[in-house]
Amino acid sequence: MINIFAAPDSATIWLLLWTANNIGVTLLNKSAFAKVDFKYPYFLSFVHMMCNSVGSMIVFRSVNSVNEGGGRKTMFTNMGGGIHNLLGNITRKEIDKAGKRKVLAFSVIFSLNIAIGNVSLRHVSVNFNQVMRSLVPAITIAMGIALGKNISKRRQMAVLPVIIGVAMACYGDMTFTTLGFFYTVFCVLLAALKVIASGEMLTGDLKLHPVD
Repeated sequence: MINIFAAPDSATIWLLLWTANNIGVTLLNKSAFAKVDFKYPYFLSFVHMMCNSVGSMIVFRSVNSVNEGGGRKTMFTNMGGGIHNLLGNITRKEIDKAGKRKVLAFSVIFSLNIAIGNVSLRHVSVNFNQVMRSLVPAITIAMGIALGKNISKRRQMAVLPVIIGVAMACYGDMTFTTLGFFYTVFCVLLAALKVIASGEMLTGDLKLHPVD
């Protein structure tokens, strides 16, 4: 059986899944603030990160069960087999102190991005949030250029239709407060910085597996 998720041309599938997940989380978070009148965005972020941590520990435990082998079959072994079929062979990488500092810095950026994003959703509409977030590719390219990365003109021009298209699609309820605008801009900058940091973690000196 062909595994479409592990195929060389599976980037589009993973991108669509990530986009759907991102939109779903955004709508659910906004519903918590608008429909349920939940007033604790930082606590919501804490729950988000706790779920990430528990899910990560389960994945790592399952992967280790498969890598260690042995005749005993457990729930984690079966789950690890499924993860292996989905993502291919996963080998955890040992990192030094410098690498751990990089991972810690990335974790701080990632957590701040989630927390500030939830705070901004409490003060702005989903439409405004998505239009602002459409600027992330452009800001990411600008940060990359500032860091000395070589980015082609075609890639730079390609982000313009994306920004315009999202703005046209989301135009409507663009309500926001001054505080919400500040938080959203901060969130967009953090999101762009997270993209740069993610690329460095995956393709830089560390070359971590996406699961790591």
